[in-house]
Amino acid sequence: MCLAGAVAGFTERFVTRDGVRLRVVEAGRRGDPPVVLAHGFPDLALGWRHQIAALAAAGYHVLAPDQRGYGGSSCPAEVSAYDIHALTADLVGLVDELTDAERAVFVGHDWGATVVWSLTLLYPDRVAGTVGLSVPPVPRALVAPTEAFAKFGPDFYILHFQRPGVADAELAADPAATVAMMFGGRPGWLEPEVFDEYVREFTRTGYTGGLNWYRNFDRNWATTPELAGATFDTPGLFIVGGADPTARFLRTDRARQVAVGRYGELVIDGAGHWLAQERPAEVTAVLLDFLSWPQLRDRVKR
Repeated sequence: MCLAGAVAGFTERFVTRDGVRLRVVEAGRRGDPPVVLAHGFPDLALGWRHQIAALAAAGYHVLAPDQRGYGGSSCPAEVSAYDIHALTADLVGLVDELTDAERAVFVGHDWGATVVWSLTLLYPDRVAGTVGLSVPPVPRALVAPTEAFAKFGPDFYILHFQRPGVADAELAADPAATVAMMFGGRPGWLEPEVFDEYVREFTRTGYTGGLNWYRNFDRNWATTPELAGATFDTPGLFIVGGADPTARFLRTDRARQVAVGRYGELVIDGAGHWLAQERPAEVTAVLLDFLSWPQLRDRVKR
């Protein structure tokens, strides 16, 4: 695993709950405040390689899983196995299995941000604070998500992803080309050996697991009516790149309808979508500052 050369002192663990095995990169000491790093699409725990070591060195117990459907973790066959209830329960389960803490700080990027914002609403007693990269917290939609996304036209990527097998075959036909497309080529911030690791993993696993997350948008909405009007008062932070193309359809103006406690937003000028890898030092510094907020420190069990 490429992380062996990128993260000093990490441990690779496998945690099995409810028949699903998750591969987890762990760093830091059990008993230190836990921080869970949740990647998005199409990514791996590898995407947090810069933050894992830095957060552990600062005194945090870091857990970064390959989430279900990705990398070394299980890839269930049923589309419904990737709904928001399963994805959030996976992260809470890691805290239960690998820490002695009642609460953790959850950090997510892209789809991982959607998962950790949802977790904050579904499991409020388990959350000390939440950070979302690229995706802000938003209130529950008034209509099913695919109905809302229809305004972007039938070729909008999320709608294209709804068709089982179609995008799966397109993305898996040439994994190296797909990895390059997703990362905008071979940018200087993506080390050649890391690029190769992404290609190896997605050549082996394909993309169906990650695509199935998208195929649960409407199911997630239909099975969480209790989240209509729901809020959270734990600390929250949203970070986005000023050049992130996904920002064109984000509703950051509605975040305060959900996040009613201390909440911050930060735009990193010139950064794109892959913040943790493009601007690792800046993202790490922002995370460490967030972890120092008094409102958050008081909620983390040491």
